[in-house]
Amino acid sequence: MDRFFKLKENGTTVSREIIAGITTFFAMAYIIAVNPAILSDSGMEWGAVFLATIISSIVGTLVMGLVANVPYALAPGMGLNAFFVYTVCFTLGFTWQQALSMVFICGLINIFITVTKIRKYIIKSIPRSLQNAIGGGIGIYVAYIGILNVGLIGFDSGVPALAALNQPSFWLFLIGLVLTVVLLMFNIKSAILIGIVATAILGIPMGVTVPGESVSFTEACKQLPTTFCAIFTSEGLGSLFSDPAKIPLVLITIFSFSLSDTFETIGTFIGTGRRTGIFNEEDEKAMEVNSGFKSKMDRALFADATATSIGAIFGTSNTTTYVESSAGIGAGGRTGLTSVVVALCFAASAFLAAFVSAVPSAATAPALVVVGVMIMSAFKDIKWDDLSEALPAFFAGVFMSFCYSISYGIAGGFIFYCIVKLCKKQAKEVNPIIWIATALFIINFIMLAVI
Repeated sequence: MDRFFKLKENGTTVSREIIAGITTFFAMAYIIAVNPAILSDSGMEWGAVFLATIISSIVGTLVMGLVANVPYALAPGMGLNAFFVYTVCFTLGFTWQQALSMVFICGLINIFITVTKIRKYIIKSIPRSLQNAIGGGIGIYVAYIGILNVGLIGFDSGVPALAALNQPSFWLFLIGLVLTVVLLMFNIKSAILIGIVATAILGIPMGVTVPGESVSFTEACKQLPTTFCAIFTSEGLGSLFSDPAKIPLVLITIFSFSLSDTFETIGTFIGTGRRTGIFNEEDEKAMEVNSGFKSKMDRALFADATATSIGAIFGTSNTTTYVESSAGIGAGGRTGLTSVVVALCFAASAFLAAFVSAVPSAATAPALVVVGVMIMSAFKDIKWDDLSEALPAFFAGVFMSFCYSISYGIAGGFIFYCIVKLCKKQAKEVNPIIWIATALFIINFIMLAVI
């Protein structure tokens, strides 16, 4: 095992990787119940999506761990599943079979731009200042996810404000946060995982730790055929391009899926991988090689790309690399063994759905907050007193939390980076790939406004 995952080389141990895997799993386990709840609104069977979510997560995460040997976990992405249902199905009028077909094509596009190394070149083209901004921004974003998941910030009358601390879940979150911070300050091993478990247990007498919606494994298996390979039926790919008048809309939607999916992954890798050494300088040098997948980054991008199409075949929206993987990385995960442990946990969850769904957001949110704080250290390398660097960094780093989207934050950073360089008559310093990506983002914003 040490030889396969190169544990010593990466400065880690089997026990640390196992703890990191369990930590990551609990930080993202909410998707097991949330994804079916969202996608079932489109008419899909809850149990079918439940199993599709687990299967796509297992396959994608195993490929990430065994092929790329990095500690990232994959699952159907939040935000993309909402776009799937409420924009593509409800607003644009596509069936869920057609929407799944678009996701499948999006996955094929991502595989193509990964194999041709376009995604790798995009990462290499991003200037170091923006990479630091994205890294720090991921920290804010992760912490913000934790705070929003527990409902600590309310939006009454459209105005954000601290929610009244009159609910047990809020108090449980605060207790868990203090407990996790204390454990970290005393350098207790497995502090983050201990914090999650202890908080979940404390939530039992408080009435917060309760089983969520689920179905039996047998029932889910009976429903899975309704979505499995539905994209290959006449209602899926067979009907997607049957109406010539709708083809432009289909292409626009696929483009939106692909753009968001691509930059969500790039942001996650930059934000969590560079600082921790998961993607180090040697790996960057390996990325210079033009033949084959010579670097961990190449293989990680390929694992992410294939997961989307595999998920669509089983019946779920875009499967992507989860930013919550940062919880396991914060717990010390450095190799693919962490990912393998996450995949095994997902496999067990198919039979233990009631138990897994019982872990409340109030128990996992503290972990996301403290890990977010750890990742924000990337901000220290930004020259905040230089407005030409601070403006793009603000939009790339802070704006992603305001928009609740990594890709939109990167878009804002790219746009203002180009504006600054134009104003300073330094347009030639901007990599052509940044110009192209910025133009695509602007086109995407315009198209989303039109449709």
